[in-house]
Amino acid sequence: MNSILSQYLMRSILAGTALVMVVLLALAGLFELIAELDDVQNDYKTRQAITFALLRMPILAFELMPVSALIGSLLGLGALAANSEIIIMRSAGLSVARLALMVAGTGLVMLIFTALIGEFFGPSLDFYARDMRAQARHGQQEERLGNATWVKDGKVFLHLQRVNSDFDFGSIYLYRFNEKNELQSIARAENAGIDENDRWRLENLKETRFVDDGVQVVESRVAFESFEVDAELLGNALAKPLSLSLRGLYSYIDYLKRNALDASQYETEMWYRVSRTVSVMIMPILALAFVFGSLRTGSTGTRLMIGVVIGLSYYLVSEMLASSGQVFNMNPALIAWLPSIVLLGVTAIALSRIR
Repeated sequence: MNSILSQYLMRSILAGTALVMVVLLALAGLFELIAELDDVQNDYKTRQAITFALLRMPILAFELMPVSALIGSLLGLGALAANSEIIIMRSAGLSVARLALMVAGTGLVMLIFTALIGEFFGPSLDFYARDMRAQARHGQQEERLGNATWVKDGKVFLHLQRVNSDFDFGSIYLYRFNEKNELQSIARAENAGIDENDRWRLENLKETRFVDDGVQVVESRVAFESFEVDAELLGNALAKPLSLSLRGLYSYIDYLKRNALDASQYETEMWYRVSRTVSVMIMPILALAFVFGSLRTGSTGTRLMIGVVIGLSYYLVSEMLASSGQVFNMNPALIAWLPSIVLLGVTAIALSRIR
């Protein structure tokens, strides 16, 4: 019997969540497309703008999942409560804790779905969409494709003037320091790239070395260097934090910390993504607590309004804390988890007051 009821509750919640997700994605996708139409230029036409908006749908779905789960759960469970089905379940001997556990099972299913989108689909498609947009905007102006960037490998600082998606670089500068942070040499290569063995190929390299008795200049047509910064790590450095998977974020954070670089932006994104995924499981339980109250006799519009207010409040507070945490140098993990902890506390208090 409990298995049948669990499946029945799951269908109600998932159906409501899917409906809300479709509506929110349609609105978010429309706003995304309108914003892109303002930047149409060169080969980046309306069709490419539509493609860009469609490719960003998975990452938008990941960001909207907690709000969709809350509103969808309120609609699904609220409809059951309005028909007195929740009351009948209680009368049949199901405790509030048992009902919460059943609803949590549905939350777990949505959590797994959200994690899969946030790890395997959303970031990679977001990165591809941004790269496609950049190439279309610049057309045939290859010298403008790519991004200039600085990377650090121990005591070596590298300045790459142009990096594209194929990891072909323009000119590159290398600054080497010793253990006393004294400049040892400056080198410039006219062109560079990373081969299949993750070795750096430097063409037309000219290096100026500072020694005790003067300056030495060394030139080479082709030179190979082995740096800790490989193609994957460099790709992580070029991508926005939103376009990185959790594995990519963790790997890049580890690299930044080992090289004594600021990793707060990427740590905030990593913990923010984990906490947002976990919050998806909390939302249906919170909705269950609400349907036992005045929402049992309330209209669908009332339940929808409550869900929108709570969901948007959670979203806005999360975004505000994530931004302010970086500005005021607060602990990224604490800032990211604080909204979910508060949400969990509110859920526990609301459930404990049900008789």
